[in-house]
Amino acid sequence: MIDVKVEVGRNTLNFNTGYLAKQADGAVAVSYGEVVVLATAVASKEVKEGQDFFPLTVDYREKAYAAGKIPGGFIKRENRPSDKEILVSRLTDRPLRPLFPEDFVNEVQVIIYVLSADSENQQDVFAINAASAALFISGMPFHGPVGAVRVGRINGQFIVNPTFKESEESDIDLVVAGTKKAVTMIEGCSKNVTEDDMVNAVVFAHEHIKRICEAQEELRRLVNKPPMEYKPFTFDPELKKAVRERYYQDLVDLKHITVKKPREVARDVIVSRAKEELKELFPDTIGQVSAIIDALDGEIMRMRCLDEGLRADGRTLTQIRPIDIMLGVLPRAHGSAIFTRGETQSLGITTLGTLAEVQKMDNLEGFAEKRFMLHYNFPPFSVGEVGRTGNPGRREIGHGMLAERALEWTIPDEETFPYTIRQVSEILESNGSSSMASVCSGSLSMCNAGVPIKAPVAGIAMGLIMEGDRYAILSDIQGLEDHLGDMDFKVAGTETGITAFQLDIKIEGITPEIMRVALMQAKEGRLEILRIMNSYISGPEKEVSVHAPKIKTLMVKSDKIGEIIGPGGRVIKKIVEDTGADVNIDDTGKVVISSVSAKAIEDAERIILGIAEDIQVGKVYLGTVKKIMEFGAFVEIVPGKEGLVHISNLDTSRVKDVSDICAVGDKMKVKVIKIDRQGRIDLSRKDALEEN
Repeated sequence: MIDVKVEVGRNTLNFNTGYLAKQADGAVAVSYGEVVVLATAVASKEVKEGQDFFPLTVDYREKAYAAGKIPGGFIKRENRPSDKEILVSRLTDRPLRPLFPEDFVNEVQVIIYVLSADSENQQDVFAINAASAALFISGMPFHGPVGAVRVGRINGQFIVNPTFKESEESDIDLVVAGTKKAVTMIEGCSKNVTEDDMVNAVVFAHEHIKRICEAQEELRRLVNKPPMEYKPFTFDPELKKAVRERYYQDLVDLKHITVKKPREVARDVIVSRAKEELKELFPDTIGQVSAIIDALDGEIMRMRCLDEGLRADGRTLTQIRPIDIMLGVLPRAHGSAIFTRGETQSLGITTLGTLAEVQKMDNLEGFAEKRFMLHYNFPPFSVGEVGRTGNPGRREIGHGMLAERALEWTIPDEETFPYTIRQVSEILESNGSSSMASVCSGSLSMCNAGVPIKAPVAGIAMGLIMEGDRYAILSDIQGLEDHLGDMDFKVAGTETGITAFQLDIKIEGITPEIMRVALMQAKEGRLEILRIMNSYISGPEKEVSVHAPKIKTLMVKSDKIGEIIGPGGRVIKKIVEDTGADVNIDDTGKVVISSVSAKAIEDAERIILGIAEDIQVGKVYLGTVKKIMEFGAFVEIVPGKEGLVHISNLDTSRVKDVSDICAVGDKMKVKVIKIDRQGRIDLSRKDALEEN
């Protein structure tokens, strides 16, 4: 066994190898506090025939035993990955993938298990560190290592690897990964902080990342595994030369086609012509033509940005694509909006539900609830293709979570707006920045639904073209610029601050100065988008949709909770049945009544307040006859509370038979004349009649 330790924050980060999973190419267990994460890395020894891309798979799985739990449901074992597991898999993949050489196309699989979890430390950053270490000691051509930390800020002080509880109090929640030289990945959210605050958080994180990388370098030195031998993938140099000589100008001329689909068609024509004209000269490598033309197209696009300050669609570096907005487009939805930016279009739909409809989650750290959720759908027709439909893929889950984090800070608290909010983004057309379009459509849709958000939020995706010391930062990138550029940097926020942040780098990292410039350029673009959005809305609608449930909240004394619920829940079920309203009560005495009908809410409220009120001697109630006996009638004066009207108190004159006066189900006014020590209630219809 080999152990290497490094102090990170309040705990020691320990890298251990040489004992667990020894048949993997690389296996490292990382521990921090009582968290233990095992990562394994294995590379295929042969390359599949015709393989021209790097197939990296990262799978992160949380084992229920890690927290001393048995999985819920009928199947008592871990099943399909949860959204959280998918998100952490993506989070781990992104800083690792750019650090493999372009000529390495062997399949690599990284599998990460959480073996031990406490309720204090968050596991995701340790997955990144463990995966990096496993790859770094494996002998694979991995140009790491990568270190990762989480950064929080409480009372103006940055914290490395904050606990779950500290993250709730923090106004910044960032996961930052990078090499010793630069930052390669950032993801997180914040509570409307400034651009300078964000850069300072990243700089703070990088100081810790450097030391984590040094620990991994020491681990690899001690393991001392020989480098993996592999056959480098290379393009046919003669084919590359022929393609450049014959089709370079054709690719340059694509600059005159600024619309996505026509440009794709024109490019495909060039590819088809090249394959046909060169197949006899290069029969064995003709399949490389498309990738060679793709690289050449990228070279032309990149140099045009650097030399002319112009992009593939003719925009300047800072120019935002045309924006169009429509509000309230779906008559039965509680809120809806279409946000179109260039050739990207998101239909945002808001649905309001009761607090009983919160999403319940069973995580390793315990049960949790979400009353705001955003779901993102990316159908194949949005890019003019035929493809798989069904359960959301990793990309959809990741983009949805980014948009959800961007909007989460603006959601009013439960006391102000006691609703569960589901936001859906249907991507109807896509040419880049669809997750940021989802932020915009979501903000507009919630305003249309009458959700009193703190402020409108807009999102923008930034790109980077970097050649040596020269670079250009692109605002509002489209799909081609994402594909052929060096950075995808998404920033969402209000007029005054940032709410979500995601940075992916395809090169070995960027400096804080480039990040600062990109953030300021992103701010300018975000403010322009918000200006356009604000021209369509004056703020949230004053009332929620007529189709949305209405909600009334009231408080009752804690000793009345049991009476409102009743034995086996009979009383509260009867209230729901009689009124048609949904009723929920918690252990603090907070009662939430909801219904589309205002009358149903009023009826339920009246009944609940009647139960919650102490029965008063001398007060007259309108009750319901529940049972008839020879000696009198039992009358329910409020749900769950009955009293006896003795036959002698049924009428002002003598009564021979109770059934002469009333029947089960009859309504009658009765007066409370006595409550004994056991809580039994004596009622009098005679006294009530005499009062009238």
